[in-house]
Amino acid sequence: MHKKNFIVLFLLLITANTVFSQKDGYWDKTRATTEEISVSARDRIIIKTQDFPEGTTEVVYRITLLDKNQQMAGSLVSVLKAIPDPTGISQGSAGAVFILSKISGDDKCKYAVFSSAELAVKYKENGKTDDACLVQDTPVSKDAKRLSTEKSACMQSNSGNLWFGFESKNWIMNQKIILEVVPWVDNKLSRGWTIENRKAIIDQCKTSNLAQKMTNSDDFCVCILDKIQSKYTFKEFQKLLAVERAKAFKDFGNSCFGESSLSKSVYDDLRKQAAVLAKQAKQGEAIVKLTTIINDGKATSLDYNSIGSSYVLTKQYGKAIKFLKEGEKLDDTELLIKLNLAHAYLLNDNYASAKAIYKKYQSQNVTDSLSWTQKIKQDFAAFKKAGIVSNNFERVLKLMDK
Repeated sequence: MHKKNFIVLFLLLITANTVFSQKDGYWDKTRATTEEISVSARDRIIIKTQDFPEGTTEVVYRITLLDKNQQMAGSLVSVLKAIPDPTGISQGSAGAVFILSKISGDDKCKYAVFSSAELAVKYKENGKTDDACLVQDTPVSKDAKRLSTEKSACMQSNSGNLWFGFESKNWIMNQKIILEVVPWVDNKLSRGWTIENRKAIIDQCKTSNLAQKMTNSDDFCVCILDKIQSKYTFKEFQKLLAVERAKAFKDFGNSCFGESSLSKSVYDDLRKQAAVLAKQAKQGEAIVKLTTIINDGKATSLDYNSIGSSYVLTKQYGKAIKFLKEGEKLDDTELLIKLNLAHAYLLNDNYASAKAIYKKYQSQNVTDSLSWTQKIKQDFAAFKKAGIVSNNFERVLKLMDK
């Protein structure tokens, strides 16, 4: 019983692994190359593969020389059905042993692989392999290899084809050569989303207004890229009108912004930046950061207090009063807003309104450890340091002593 359960579990694991592997790509048997070639004695011949489909990242090829009456036992395509992805075949001929043909003849040949027709033609004319991306200089009766864009120069040119050059080592008889080439197609890349194309989308995203609000916009832009890749092939996206592409960016951007924690982190970053700028006496730049939060409808009462304080320190008292009153609507109990509003009235020559506020909250604390009067003294000192002076400062301090 235990043995039977183990076998079932083992088969399930194999099946699951196969399914997951195949999600990333597939062997394209419809674009596979299968050529039976007859090479004359001491001759050279060039064979061009079928066009590789867009998204081809690897190919597996097999070369088999057969005697006159021999037939292939099975195709390379049929062998690859049992191999869910190229990782099942390690790079080089040693790792491709088990995809070799089970039979071969006595004849042997040399071969070379070229990444362009021009280089292949030169080889046919002079037999030199200097320009080949792969050379098999020792005559073989059968061979098989895996070539990838990561490790093989043959695949890095993205030419869409390979050219195989064969040289017969039989001095008398013709040779019968079977060439089989099967491409592996990456699902994402098959939709045209190459590294360069994906990078172009990321770069464009980083120039957007939303991205520029973020300290680090990588996750946000990757989210947009994923949504674009899911909905469009690269060619489809390129065919959109400029206004349609802009709308796609905006819609996907809003979706990514809303469905994650990005929104909160963006505005938290803006608040931190504004606080740092305010401490550096860069009140104008702090106001810009806080205005973004307010215009986006994400402001808290303390954001209104912060921008009100910056407006006071830049002597824009009317604006300070306006924003501080907006903050009051959100939280009428926040004494920091009340105090800054009193300061704005005072410096805007409205002593009566300022006095009423100063007296009303005189006995309270603005924080758990800072009294209303202590905070007034701190603020007046900060105003003087910023070059803001008023004869009413002393009047207010005397008022607090009563």
